[in-house]
Formats: sequence, structure tokens, C-alpha cells
Amino acid sequence: MVRKILIAAATAALTVSCSAPEAVKNDLRAPAYPLVTIDPYTSAWSTTNRLYDSQVKHWTGRDFPLMGTLRVDGELYRFMGAEDIPMETLAAISYEQPWQGRYTFDAPREGWQARDFNDSAWKSGAAAFGSPEETNVQTLWPTKDIWVRRTIEIDPAQLNGGTLFVKYSHDDTFELYFNGQQIVATPYEWKKDRWVEIPAELAATAADGRIVLAAHCNNRTGGALVDVGLYRRDNNSQVMTRTAEQISADVQATSTTYEFACGGVNLTLRFTAPLLLEDLDLVSRPVNYITYEVASNDGQEHDVEIYFEASPDWARNGSEQKCVSERYDDARFNYVKSGTVEQKILGRKGDDVRIDWGYFYMAADKASSRSSVGNAVAMRREFADRGTVEGRSEGDRMAITSPLGSVSAKGTSGYVMVGYDDIYSIQYFGENIRPYWNRNGNSSIEEQFAAAAKQYKSLMKRCAAFDAQLMDEAYAAGGKQYAELCALAYRQAIAAHKLILTPQGELAWLSKENFSNGSIGTVDVTYPSAPMFLYYNPELAKALLNFIFYYTESGKWTKPFPAHDIGTYPLANGQTYGGDMPVEESGNMLILTGAICKIEGKADYATKHWDALTAWADYLVENGLDPANQLCTDDFAGHWARNANLSIKAIVGVAAYGDMARMAGKADVAEKYTNAARDMAAAWKKMAAAGDHYRLTFDEGDTWSQKYNLVWDKMLGYNVFDDDIAPAEIAYYLTKQNRYGLPLDCRRNYTKSDWIVWTATMSPDKATFEKFIAPMYDFMNETTDRVPMSDWYNTDSTTHVGFQARSVVGGYFIKMLSDRGIK
Repeated sequence: MVRKILIAAATAALTVSCSAPEAVKNDLRAPAYPLVTIDPYTSAWSTTNRLYDSQVKHWTGRDFPLMGTLRVDGELYRFMGAEDIPMETLAAISYEQPWQGRYTFDAPREGWQARDFNDSAWKSGAAAFGSPEETNVQTLWPTKDIWVRRTIEIDPAQLNGGTLFVKYSHDDTFELYFNGQQIVATPYEWKKDRWVEIPAELAATAADGRIVLAAHCNNRTGGALVDVGLYRRDNNSQVMTRTAEQISADVQATSTTYEFACGGVNLTLRFTAPLLLEDLDLVSRPVNYITYEVASNDGQEHDVEIYFEASPDWARNGSEQKCVSERYDDARFNYVKSGTVEQKILGRKGDDVRIDWGYFYMAADKASSRSSVGNAVAMRREFADRGTVEGRSEGDRMAITSPLGSVSAKGTSGYVMVGYDDIYSIQYFGENIRPYWNRNGNSSIEEQFAAAAKQYKSLMKRCAAFDAQLMDEAYAAGGKQYAELCALAYRQAIAAHKLILTPQGELAWLSKENFSNGSIGTVDVTYPSAPMFLYYNPELAKALLNFIFYYTESGKWTKPFPAHDIGTYPLANGQTYGGDMPVEESGNMLILTGAICKIEGKADYATKHWDALTAWADYLVENGLDPANQLCTDDFAGHWARNANLSIKAIVGVAAYGDMARMAGKADVAEKYTNAARDMAAAWKKMAAAGDHYRLTFDEGDTWSQKYNLVWDKMLGYNVFDDDIAPAEIAYYLTKQNRYGLPLDCRRNYTKSDWIVWTATMSPDKATFEKFIAPMYDFMNETTDRVPMSDWYNTDSTTHVGFQARSVVGGYFIKMLSDRGIK
């Protein structure tokens, strides 16, 4: 069995009458625009203001080439993606061909980047340079810093008629120079197979054929890697150079819509992920839509054809992996597909990785489309000349073309479906598990596409209605900027999960800890993301907790507090994170279980897991008021014992247990733990008091931190903390905001966007709430780091620190949850 990705195009003209209300346009310039959002592997984004200014990218930043071009009266208008041209290798990166370089672990003298710098005293070693777990490391790098120089000699004639590119991989902070001039400077991050174009004036410094690539990398923590290569693009191979003119972009909860002018016609392009959380079959269905609507804009009729092209990169981790592409058909569609030769099901785990088992498909209605697999440049030229492509079957690029005929002002439309069949999604405690949509093993991806096509019109209406409703509800709760952030967060939060049915017959909604460590089912990622799922479908909130309960109740996890995670995505075989978070995860599990019981109005879910909850509550009673020095979710600036916000979480967790006991009819237990929580809260107030606010830790003088965990005390009706604490904190926080928001605490200027919204939710009124949201909105609107929304960013600059595309943005919905009430 193998994993499959599909794009099915239904190209017959459609008349989509959408009577559903339209959402108010989102004016946020997104850091990245969600396009295809199915799961952590099939997650594609546009990272530029205009859809055609760059390649479509996976959330990790790796190119996911998906190009679209409209042919109008014989003229081409590229509206999506960049026209990538196959590169000629001049000096390959190490996994393609070995290379030797000079390196040093000691800080070199000034001018080490220069082409003519004398590096003869440096050591010589084989690339790549790094730690053993990284790709193709040949020279171990055990220190914090490394400097590397690679000298390349080429025939100067190879520079004619082309553009030079450098391909590089790094882990962590990295700077790279081409003949002495800087071409790359990264923040603290780790990336593989990135490309940087060399400007013509800089390439001219290599007129004699000699190039020196000089790099410095600092490894703050974890893996280490440096690798570089030189390539050339033949500029004569470009066909689709003209672009459409983008008019607008609008992100709603389930859709992203672009408007373009393409000569004499206008094009509306809409990406829709029908992730309606009340319908788990829809949430799990691995199918998204791309709808196109074309209409004349000048009163004339125009002959129009549309072209979609995709790369095998959607089905492989790296470009070094060989793929095979082919085409086939069934009764309704023509298909093309591509996948790796190796096909190791569930054979890769980690953070900055993509799936490399299964097949990428595109399909189109037989009566109105042509499909082709072949050489990218040849297919583009054929479409430019003829408006179609032949049904060849050699090569690895996939294309579908559709003739739209003579288009008038009345217009015509069609849609493309994008999907991914992962066959086996997760390894769950040693057993390979299929996706929820195929939990019984009796469906196929073709059936999923057929169902998606059958429901297209109804789902477009339902999604439009949902988008409008979300905007209305979020606007009422927190204003326009808050509503726009929630719309952007919606698909990001969902697509960072995978839904399965466990062998025990329970739902598991498994998160991937994107760009923090790749863990699966991390409890302190579940906690911030939960408000969205509590708001829309408590069954999914339970599915965020079920596997942690199972891990404990099965005896596989034996400690008196919950695990941090259950593995490294997609292998959920037990905790792989190196440290425990005893107070953190105990509080998280108790609070969220308490919230579920409140929403359901009964304690059934809690009583099912009573022994585990009791053990965790007892742990917090004993250890939670004054926490020891231990890992917690906010220790970015270092571990501090006696953390006041962590103590709040413990106290609210104990109160949650007491309330669940009350709901379960355990009066004596309820009284005992509720009183314990009240006593702990009273002690907390005395220990944390610092005049007009409350401390970061109980023993650190005039310090402060966001006490966002306090939000649950009032939301859930526990009221164990005095009413004057939250107002005092809110007033104090307003004096500490920077240009882009409230720092996490007094130690650094960075913040967490999810916690800002939680903190803001404790505001006494909507106007105060919006004072916290406005700077955060400005950051997302102005950040220069074009990645799927980061939750960890600097409040004094337009850069993020780390993390992107994480599910924790589901925490933005806590204000809506609070306003609706769950007591």
C-alpha cells in the first residue's frame, strides 16, 4: 500500500449560486496565505503578497511547486506560483556529490568572507559539516560556531545566458557570502535545501570562473549543519514570464480568495478547505478545492484556456529522492500521479520533514480536460502554442489543461480538487493506523474525490455561511482586527493535526509540534490550541486528550503526572521529549477535562478517567503551589523555580478537579479539593504580591509576567482567586506594551501571541481587549518574516523568534469561548 496525493479538476462550466451570506473582507496582509490545508504534511502556503511572486511553499518553507496560468487569446498570464526552471549543477551540495572545504571552529580574523582570504591554515574536511543526525554529515562539528569556505572553479562560459543560484542547508543561525558579499542572514532557525538567487552584478565578480562561498553558522542547541552548492538556471527556458495583475487577496476561515486581471478577462481564484468541525468525515477528508471563475472585463468575448502544473515535491521530503510519475483514468477523471520510488510507509519522523511515501495526483473531467506527465518546459511551451498539452506519459511534472471556450461578461467557472491519501497516517503504540476517513480500510481516494465533487455546491454554500458567521461572532467578541486574526488562525490550527480512530475505538486528534521539536500529541500544545475545538466541537477537544489518558491508563506511562507527548510525528509510540513538565501537564489535563465537563453539563468524561485525574490532582496539591525548578511552557528565557503563572495553572487544575467531583456527585471530594484550591489561591496572592501587580516568581522582587492561566478561573466559574487580581494585572500590563504587543515577561521583549489573547480576555471590556490585540495585529500585518503565523515573536521588531504554522493559534478563540460562556 502507498500514500497518494491527488488533484482532481472538474472543468465543466459551473453555475454556483451561493445564497449564503458573504463574510466581511479580511484586510490583514497575512504573513503567509493558506492555500491547501489538509494535515501537517499536505500544507501549502503563499509567502508573498502576490500569489505569483514566489513558489507555493510547504509550511516548513520548502518549495511545493504548484503553478497556474491563464491563456487569453493566445497570451499567457501566470497567476499562481513561480516558473521554476530545472537547474544545471555547477558544484553540487554534498548529498548530490561529495565536496571538500576549509573550516575552523575558532573565530577567524577580519575578512574571512573575502574571495582572496588565505584559508590555508584552516582544516580541510568533507561536507556536510554538522552533527551525526543531520543529512550526509561527513565532518563532525562539536562546537557552538563553525566557519566554512568552499572554493569553486568553473568554465566562465557557463555563466552566459543564465542566472546563478546557491543552494544551502543550515542549523541554526547562518550567514553566507558569495565572493565576499553577504547573500543570506538568518535568525535562529534550521532549514534545508534553500535557494538564493545571485544578482547579475554580484555574479559578475565570478567572471574568471572562481567563486568562494563562505559561511558562518552558530548552533544554539540541538542539531548542527552547514552545506552549500552552486547551480545555474538557463534563462532561455522561461516560458510563462508574464504575470497576471493581482487585485486583491482575502483570507477567511475556510477559504482564501484572489482576484486578478488577465488582459481582457478577470480571474477569481478561491482555495477552499471545507474544515467544518462538526463533521468529522469532512475534517478528515483529504480533499481541498481550487475554484476558478473567469469573466470578460472589456465587453468583448475572449478565448480562454487554463493550465495547472504540479511537481513531485509534494510527495517527497527532498529533491534528491527519485520519483516516478504516470497517468491513468477511470470513468470520470483523467489522473496523473507521482511518488517516490522507495515508498517507506511511516519511515520518516521529525520536525523539518515532509512525507515521502505515497503519490501526488491531479485529475480532470474526461470530457473537458487534458492531462499530461512530462518535461516541464516542453509542456509549458506546448500550452503557450496550442492552449493544451498532449497526453504523453514520460517525465515527472504533471499538468492539466482545460479549454474554457469563448468567455463573455457572463463568465464561466470550474474547480480543481487537491488531496492527499496517506494510506497509513500514524503509528500508534506500534500499530500502523489509517486516516479517519478510511478507518475501516474500505474506501479509496477516488471515492473521496467523487464524494467531494458530488458535494461541491453544497459545501461552497456551507463554507461561505460559516466564514461569515465566524467573522460576525469574532467581530462581536473582539473587534475587526481580532476577527481577522481568528480567520487566519482557523485552517492553520486544524491542519497541524491528524485525525485517527485508535485501536481502542477512541478518536485521537494528534497535533504535530511544528518547528519546535516535531513532537506528536504534545500536551502543552494541546492546552493553548484547545479553545477553538472546545468552541466548535468538544469531541475534538476530547480527542486531544484521549491518547494521554490511554498512555497512563494502559500502564505504558507510570509517572504520577501526564506525559509531555507520545512520540515524534508521525510515530506515536511513547514520549520522546527529553524532559518532563509535571506541574504544567497535570494542570493542562485537569483544566481541559474540566472545561469539557462544563460544556457537556455532566462529568461522564471525567469519571471515565477518574483514577488518572485523581493522581494528577494530588500531585498538584502537593507540588503545585510553589513549583520547583522544572520545565514549563514559558521557559524560553530559562528555567525559574517558584513560577507564579505556573502556580496559577496548578491551583486552577485543583479547582477543576473539585468541580468535576461536584458534578459527579462526590460531595466530600469536591469540598476537599475546592477548599484546597481556595487556600492555595489565598497563599498565592500573598506570595506573588508586588504592589500594583504580581511577580514573575515568588522570590524575584519587582518582576512581572503574563498571568494568562488565570483566565480559566472566571471562565469556568471556579472563582477561587480574588476578583481584584486580574484587573490589577491588566492595568499593569497596559504600561508594559511595546510597539508590537505585550512581552511574555520582564526578561525579554519577545512574546507569545496565543498568551496575549488569553491575557486580553481577562480585560474588563471590549475596548481594553482591543488595546492588547491591536499591536499583535500590527505585527502580523507588518512582519518581514513571511511564514505561516508565528506564535513566538519580538514585540520590538518585525521579526519572529521561532515557531510557525503551529496549532496553538487555536487559542485565539478563547475570547469567543469566554463570551459565549461555559459555566
